[in-house]
Amino acid sequence: MSGQDIERGQRANKNRTGSSSNNNNGAHLPSPTYLIEDTETQWTSWLVPMFVVANVAVFIVVMYINDCPKHDQAFKGKCVARFLGRFSFEPLRKNPLFGPSSHTLEKLGGLEWTKVVQKHQGWRLITCIWLHAGIIHLLVNMLCLVFIGIRLEQQFGFVRIGVIYLLSGFGGSVLSCLFIRNSISVGASGALFGLLGAMLSELLTNWSLYTNKAAALITLLVIIAINLAIGILPHVDNFAHIGGFLTGFFLGFVLLPRPRYGWLDGRNLPGSAAIKSKYKTHQYVLWLVSLVLLIAGLTVALVMLFRGENGNDRCRWCHYMSCVPTSSWNCEGNV
Repeated sequence: MSGQDIERGQRANKNRTGSSSNNNNGAHLPSPTYLIEDTETQWTSWLVPMFVVANVAVFIVVMYINDCPKHDQAFKGKCVARFLGRFSFEPLRKNPLFGPSSHTLEKLGGLEWTKVVQKHQGWRLITCIWLHAGIIHLLVNMLCLVFIGIRLEQQFGFVRIGVIYLLSGFGGSVLSCLFIRNSISVGASGALFGLLGAMLSELLTNWSLYTNKAAALITLLVIIAINLAIGILPHVDNFAHIGGFLTGFFLGFVLLPRPRYGWLDGRNLPGSAAIKSKYKTHQYVLWLVSLVLLIAGLTVALVMLFRGENGNDRCRWCHYMSCVPTSSWNCEGNV
């Protein structure tokens, strides 16, 4: 998956006299601006870097366990980067992403329908988020996590962004397992799409705080559309992307609404002058509707999954959302 940080670059820090100050480095980034109050907290990002370290550490452990020169004698001498010893990669015809074998990924917690449903290994819905098919897969996802996640964590704190990341990854795994039965799925893409979905809902629910609304919305929608379009290629689990995006989108309305402008300072004013409601009416409505839809959606999907139902039986055309067959490739591994 690819992405870029479009989250509010130059910020107008409005004080009580109505003046504004730019970022300390004086740079004017091509990002939408929005208004914040002097009392609003700017968090230090540490959770997202920890997620990056954890993903890299897990990949190193996976490669150590994989041990290409030893586990498959048929490919002896054909492992990629053999100078790395047991950390060398599988032959490119087995894994073109420079990573471990599918057998190793499955053994260590990759998402696979039979294991989850028939062998009751539901923990794979979580563990697959921390596994990656290769170093290319890992680098792309971690770069996107840094660009998107750090800025969000700085603005909303580690608790809310951590919840969105983990629940979006889980939601992506559930939808993936519901529709894909013949392949193993791994990666943090569902969680990353959840952050993109949360960015979109945050923009919508805090619409009045942005000073460049159209540019923010168009830019974000283009990025999301491009990434979802990439997902229709073979061997890409777009169901995890879609499930993660929808989960993050609903969570954004629940966890990321900002107080109406002036409410923080208004608490110190006399009762007659203070702003009575912290949030606007539409924010409360979106919060309630999103929470209901999120709980209902995850509940229905989990019930269908553990009853052994195939999502493709309920939606005959849905498989095209993950892979569109052409004369150049087929989609057998995406159903």
